[in-house]
Amino acid sequence: MANDEPVVGAGLVIRPMREADAAQVLAIYQAGLDTGQASFETVAPSWEVFIAGKLPHLRYVAADAGTGEVVGWVAASAVSPRPVYAGVVEHSVYVHPGCQAHGIGRALMSAFITAGEDAGVWTIQSGIFPENTASLALHEALGFRIVGTRERLGRHHGRWRDVLIMERRSAATGH
Repeated sequence: MANDEPVVGAGLVIRPMREADAAQVLAIYQAGLDTGQASFETVAPSWEVFIAGKLPHLRYVAADAGTGEVVGWVAASAVSPRPVYAGVVEHSVYVHPGCQAHGIGRALMSAFITAGEDAGVWTIQSGIFPENTASLALHEALGFRIVGTRERLGRHHGRWRDVLIMERRSAATGH
């Protein structure tokens, strides 16, 4: 997927994330955080902090083709500044609560995987709470596998939480 080329289907447009999306992206992020199943974070950061940690060429939104309303997003961060890890990213994907279970997460992830492979990404990883069964199912359906469990990694809402580490290795880059 070229950086500026939108993907359209079933009333959905997947396109690069831009500053004008800030309020909607952060609201979707906060809604995910409010579930207690998405992240150790409890409050979405400012837009400046959010984008500072994300790779510019791997940030996408899903928007309603008619209204332009952002209904989901996916973005990646580098796992390390070391050159040996240049093709390894960690991603996050969030879908508006009212739009879940309609294929938006799958559409976002499919476009993201293609864009990542086009950019030379050979491993996409994610940390997911074991209780987040919808996210686990989505990732497994897209070729991710569980490679480990970080037990009692951190306290969240007063209890210790495990995190499953999932990864997807790209066949397109020969890895």
